[in-house]
Amino acid sequence: MTWGPLFALAGYCLELLAGVRAHAGLWLLVGAGLLALTALWVYARRRFLSVRLTGTELWQGGEQLPVDRIAAVDDVEAPPGTRVLGGGLGVPRRFAEVPLRLTDGTVVLAWARDGAALREALRSGLRDRA
Repeated sequence: MTWGPLFALAGYCLELLAGVRAHAGLWLLVGAGLLALTALWVYARRRFLSVRLTGTELWQGGEQLPVDRIAAVDDVEAPPGTRVLGGGLGVPRRFAEVPLRLTDGTVVLAWARDGAALREALRSGLRDRA
């Protein structure tokens, strides 16, 4: 998160080295603005791209799915237009999709950086439930 302020400091130092009037106030505003944007970006990534699996719930971004609503993890085909958990329009980039069949027969797309690990953890949870 310190890249923005470091770039602003570098800009200020370059102005000093160039021999022109350095604008310290302007560089402080630039550094604070870049820090605020970076903090907002990190917060959003942590909030909306988080995956958490407990014994009772699967959290995908801001959406919670009770594990007892999951009927199948293996051999599930996701038809086009399948709803993505977490409220996004699609599976986030660099995340693997894991199709899940729910107890009401619908199919949803879960996602994780390591799709195989999520699938195995869900299988384990389904075995324990049975």
